[in-house]
Amino acid sequence: MIDVSKIRNLAIVAHIDHGKTTLIDSIFQATQTFRDNQEVAERLMDNNVLERERGITIRSKHCTVSWDDHLINIIDTPGHADFSGEVERVLSMVDSVLLLVDANEGPMPQTRYVLMRALKLGLRPIVIVNKVDRPNARPDYALDKTFDLFLELGATDEQANFPVLYGSGLAGWFVNDLDKEEHKGMDAIFKTIIDEVPAPDVDKEGDFLMQVSSLDWNDYIGQIGCGRVLRGTLNKGEVFTRMATSLKDTTDPEKGWTLDSTSKAKGVHMWISRGLTRVETDEVTAGDIVWIAGPPEIGIGDTFSVNEDTSEALKPLEIEEPTLSMFFLVNNGPFSGQDGTAIMLRQLKDRLERELRVNVALRMEDLGRSDGVKVSGRGELHLAILIEEMRREGLEFCISRPEVILRRDDNDNVLEPIEQLIIDVPEEYQGIIIEKLAKRKGELTSVENAGTNVIRIEFNIPTRGLIGYRSEFLTDTRGLGIMASRFNGYGAWRGEIVARTKGSVISIETGPATAYSLEGLPERSVSFIAPTERIYTGQIVGENSRNMDMTCNPTKKKQLTNHRASNKDIGVKLDVPRKMTLEQAMEWIRDDELVEVTPKAIRIRKIILDIDDRKRAEKKLMALDESVAAQPRPSA
Repeated sequence: MIDVSKIRNLAIVAHIDHGKTTLIDSIFQATQTFRDNQEVAERLMDNNVLERERGITIRSKHCTVSWDDHLINIIDTPGHADFSGEVERVLSMVDSVLLLVDANEGPMPQTRYVLMRALKLGLRPIVIVNKVDRPNARPDYALDKTFDLFLELGATDEQANFPVLYGSGLAGWFVNDLDKEEHKGMDAIFKTIIDEVPAPDVDKEGDFLMQVSSLDWNDYIGQIGCGRVLRGTLNKGEVFTRMATSLKDTTDPEKGWTLDSTSKAKGVHMWISRGLTRVETDEVTAGDIVWIAGPPEIGIGDTFSVNEDTSEALKPLEIEEPTLSMFFLVNNGPFSGQDGTAIMLRQLKDRLERELRVNVALRMEDLGRSDGVKVSGRGELHLAILIEEMRREGLEFCISRPEVILRRDDNDNVLEPIEQLIIDVPEEYQGIIIEKLAKRKGELTSVENAGTNVIRIEFNIPTRGLIGYRSEFLTDTRGLGIMASRFNGYGAWRGEIVARTKGSVISIETGPATAYSLEGLPERSVSFIAPTERIYTGQIVGENSRNMDMTCNPTKKKQLTNHRASNKDIGVKLDVPRKMTLEQAMEWIRDDELVEVTPKAIRIRKIILDIDDRKRAEKKLMALDESVAAQPRPSA
């Protein structure tokens, strides 16, 4: 059994693409976690297919390395703001964080968020200025901006006096002083961790106590809870009490939370982390990060204690609420079941309930609809990753346009989610960016010239204003711009936003598309389909150049005659169709449209497929609006 004083628990936190997972690769190499002849993939911690494809960390990962007779538990956390729910829980298990900052970009929106959380928990971060070997690196600038951020977030004197390391996670070296030390080796980072990160402040001799900070699921074992053991030891098969708590209004305002239920359970299976693998053990002890299975139900923030005294229950972990929602619907289209498994409502609910067991930032509401449920998450990417995972499992379903979750204040005023948006863009594009975001109710807060022909522009903007903007941003900046945002809280409703200014081109027939019929579309629209592609009535096959919907027959064939045209041998020339990704389709659709998700295709369609039914529904809606408008208003 390892001495608690030799354990170090820390998390690596940063903005997306600042090098967290690559740094851990170098840590594995430096600690010789794997055999010399063992084949090891790059970005080893990103073991999910989607994580490797997108180059991002979606779910936090645990690993353990040994250095100089010390055991270092490291947690790799997501850098994208949509997965910040993972970061919130992980920080409760550690005693410090490695805060990575890109030597060129400096602190970004997610840097602010994760640092704010770490400082709030009283952690003293270690700052690592990464990628200093890049040609455009500005390590002094990055460090100055990071220090300013510490002060802005209310860091204590001890927290603001943070240790600093410089280096390159990709090249595998870090030093305390860039000018005086050789740029080689990882010893500096390990020495800093051992010297600056405190050992777990736990009671090894007391009765067993731990709090669940993360969840996992196994189809054979059931729910698995992960957390740091705060006190004592637990042996395999030993009985303990599970205490479930929640942040609810109580009669005790100082407490602010309540104990919901208690139940008895056994530690049926227990694991600790060694390297990248979980090793089953017969005993877990204070200070270590462990996994325990046994209770039939486990929730985030649950307290496990061998004492039956309910005063042992710990305050539940705070998880920020979702800001975006959409409907997941049964696919009722004509091609349902032809590309994958067409699931019914019960199967759709079962799949989402499985996701809720591990994805704590997700919410599902059954509003009584016979065709679907409402699902809420932290952002577009958070929901898109879930949709893509379900799609790759072979499932077919439809999704509606994302909409923000509104709140009301004490005076019944409408509040909406507001985001901090940071854009790095070449100078020549700043005008169009400011103009477009102003129309989306963005409020310009600062403009900074980095002196390299790149402008950094900051906005406060409603989440609604960012829906559908990313692809437009890439077009306006010729792909040279970088944008990043994070949820910044709720603010006053900013008014109506007109996002999409172009209508849809809708098919009125079912069948394979023909080159003859598509040839005339580019004059008035952008096509989404290619010749021979199967389409159906009500499917959206293109984007109109005007702000109105237009119907067409993409399946029309050229009539054969006995006459020969002089240009009969000239082939039909078509523009390359615009093939939308899942996220682009989610952003593009309007309220009366859906995205049909299948394993083989992403289709866009109207909710009401038949054109006559659609017109009747539009007339009923117009009549209802006129009726409401004609009602007398109450006098002041």
